[in-house]
Amino acid sequence: MVSNFIKSIIIGLPIGVTFLDLIGYVARVDGISMQPVLNPDKSQTDYVFLNRWAVRSLDIKRGEIISLISPKDPDQTIIKRVVGIPGDIISTIGYKREVVRIPEGHCWVEGDHTGHSVDSNHFGPVSLGLITAKASCIVWPPSRWQYIRSFLPESRVPLNVISQVMASV
Repeated sequence: MVSNFIKSIIIGLPIGVTFLDLIGYVARVDGISMQPVLNPDKSQTDYVFLNRWAVRSLDIKRGEIISLISPKDPDQTIIKRVVGIPGDIISTIGYKREVVRIPEGHCWVEGDHTGHSVDSNHFGPVSLGLITAKASCIVWPPSRWQYIRSFLPESRVPLNVISQVMASV
């Protein structure tokens, strides 16, 4: 009986670690920076599935909610929405420059709750290498079970995308 338990641990542990490292894991979302999409009610905390597999090629898209290592504190992981991708021209909100072109290998991230988020408007473009996962769905509480929809608020569409749309009209 003990040997079966030890065999289960010897086999199960590497499989579990591999799953968490390659596929994803569930994480608690703290704070109000992503309201109303995440943690819309102060009395409840959302738990999300963070999909590591979805970002393995670093092919991220505008509107996706990602988890990343904070550029300000490498011991902290933050969750934000991708507003700009390499080459985009972003109109910032309180950054040191009013307009920023996102360099290759970087993205611009913001919290949905404008003014209540420490994001690219504080620390600038973020290296794609800091991205750890994409938030795929809310898994807890049960009343909030849902896939997380990727969208970009109209007010945050990059200036070069607006120009392209206007030129095609």
